[in-house]
Amino acid sequence: MLTYDLHTHSTASDGVYAPSELVARAAAAGIEVLALTDHDSVFGLAEAQLAAIPHGIRLVPGVEISSTWQDKTLHVLGLNVDPECEILREGLARLQVLRAERAREMGRRLERDGIPGVFEAAEAMAGGGMITRTHFAKHLYGLGLAASVRDAFERYLARGKPGYVATRWADMEEAVAWIRAAGGTAVIAHPQRYKLTASALRRLMGEFREAGGAGLEVVSGTAAPGEIHSSAEYARRFDLRASCGSDFHGPDHGWPKLGRLPPLPAGLIPVWRDWEA
Repeated sequence: MLTYDLHTHSTASDGVYAPSELVARAAAAGIEVLALTDHDSVFGLAEAQLAAIPHGIRLVPGVEISSTWQDKTLHVLGLNVDPECEILREGLARLQVLRAERAREMGRRLERDGIPGVFEAAEAMAGGGMITRTHFAKHLYGLGLAASVRDAFERYLARGKPGYVATRWADMEEAVAWIRAAGGTAVIAHPQRYKLTASALRRLMGEFREAGGAGLEVVSGTAAPGEIHSSAEYARRFDLRASCGSDFHGPDHGWPKLGRLPPLPAGLIPVWRDWEA
């Protein structure tokens, strides 16, 4: 049985490690099949693919697409995508423009709240890549304004907080269509994090399935055992393939550990079965 981690991030979005270093660390952690799924970006995949060869890792090209469903932000993983697909790349380019506009507005709002220079610091931290909320949170934590990166999100960047900017991303159906156009498998990421009611989750799963979505991240780095059990039931009920991923960003500030995942619950069809077939 191979060891999988199908949800990770690099410096192409808000991860700590460059794609090649992420692959090296995945190999050291015993991972044999790794998906790089940066936020709204496939820029790190070529470097990761080259690095995977000497390490004997199978690199699954992926992306984590920001989408909107029922006025809520939903993250849809595209696994085993063709990063050269023009439809996918055009869609991601639209989202990258939205991200840049959001980052500038977050900086303006935090400055009005008495915290100047946050956008510039986040931009420098991104190193010319995509600026994400994680960069803002890291800087706010570094200023001593929060107890942790996660606390910085909750104090300053969550809905209703000084730096929050509401953003209308791609519709969920649109994100799924981009992934399918690129030959990939669309998977709902970390379903427990959306804080939806049971009826809303059922509605989401049904609409996702109707749109062509095929998978659910049953095991994720932040999921408790009860949440894994609940996600497994949804996967069975809606005939969704089961995926697993740490959502690894880096080694500190409470991020999940790379590859440290429990096995998929019994009786589920893993998302990789279709690829292997």
